[in-house]
Amino acid sequence: MQLHLLGTTGYHPNERRQTACFMLPELGVVFDAGTGMHRLKPLLQTKELDVFLSHAHLDHVVGLTYLLGDLWEEKMKRVTVHGEADKLAAIDQHLHAPLIFPVDHQYANRPLSRGMTVPVAGGGQVTHFPLAHPGGSVGYRLDLPGASMAYVTDTTAAVDAPYVEQIRGVDLLVHECYFHDDQCEFAELTGHSCATPVAQVAAAAGVGRLILVHINPMSVADDPIGLEAARAVFPNTEIGEDVQVVEF
Repeated sequence: MQLHLLGTTGYHPNERRQTACFMLPELGVVFDAGTGMHRLKPLLQTKELDVFLSHAHLDHVVGLTYLLGDLWEEKMKRVTVHGEADKLAAIDQHLHAPLIFPVDHQYANRPLSRGMTVPVAGGGQVTHFPLAHPGGSVGYRLDLPGASMAYVTDTTAAVDAPYVEQIRGVDLLVHECYFHDDQCEFAELTGHSCATPVAQVAAAAGVGRLILVHINPMSVADDPIGLEAARAVFPNTEIGEDVQVVEF
């Protein structure tokens, strides 16, 4: 199975990275809809698309407005956007307000409910779980026959966080890591993560591979988060890059 990293930063894009967007073309599944959504169209392999939103902050949803061209040119059979009900309502009210985006969106909203499982192509299923973040956020787990992954963004990593049980044993963990360890206090203040705690979560959950995303866009260093510190705790760790294709 291939996961395409279409946007690996948060807050705003920079010359190296677009904001959060991750696609599994074979399944027609997308996690988050940041500015990386502009890379979606050439990767479409299905006529049905499921977009799973972590929350409604602009760096994770602005790409929903980019779907207009894709839906018109590709004549998609179905596009469904999944998210918490209050987040979907806020997006409809504000992002799709006529004075901001004067075209009705052409996708269907599907609010998430507690314990809900969403079936996807390939015999897979997506489940969600709450994350601590200002305004609230959710993470996702995808289970397929023979493979699994989890997507966790916009939260403060901690080994005692409830979500650790939800991601236990996945083959691939895609987890936000906005800050270097020397900024962990600020990470906690803003509802984000730094390197060592994320690696500790990966180790505690017994995942197979860890890819760090949602990297601080104001840092242009090749190693903006202190990769070796993370690898000292969980060796199979890497920093995700835009347009990278991950096999799992």
